[in-house]
Amino acid sequence: MDSPADMTAAVTASMLERTGRTLDEWVALVADSGLDPTDRKTVRAWLRDTHGVRQNSQWAIADAAARAAGWVEPTLAEYVDSQYTGRKAPLRPVYDRIAVLALSLGEDVRAEGRATYVPFVRGRQFAAVQALATRVDLGLRFTEAPTGGRLAPGGPGQSTHKVSLTGTDEVDGEVEALLRAAYEQNA
Repeated sequence: MDSPADMTAAVTASMLERTGRTLDEWVALVADSGLDPTDRKTVRAWLRDTHGVRQNSQWAIADAAARAAGWVEPTLAEYVDSQYTGRKAPLRPVYDRIAVLALSLGEDVRAEGRATYVPFVRGRQFAAVQALATRVDLGLRFTEAPTGGRLAPGGPGQSTHKVSLTGTDEVDGEVEALLRAAYEQNA
């Protein structure tokens, strides 16, 4: 699978053809719009609603405009730290245990930072960890989900199922087997 940087480069390379403007022209338009260029969600909505820009281009333009305005993407560690503060801080060991398990599944696994969850990606996302007020949801993506156990429908990110966890003692052999199954189904 291409990296996010490779995908962004491909979108950027075809920007003029798809939108009628280059990325630099879009960044200048955002800067002149009166919007806060670091508010990427608002910029994406404006691009969609005002200019009819499609999703992948919206993301590339909003990211470039924010970076041009001085925004720096947080590191994975900074994303994780921000997710496990305050009342969610006691849940951090659950995330840490899941991360160790997920990353140990193969050299092709990487964790990516997001504002509200951490996806684990192989060929595509196979797991995602999201801290909620009183629990951590481990989202898993299956093409053929195992039956029984603690699996419930849905979850964060691209997940088809989830397991809710409140302590490291719940990150057990069943969870490890589910993680491995999701990993193997998402090459």
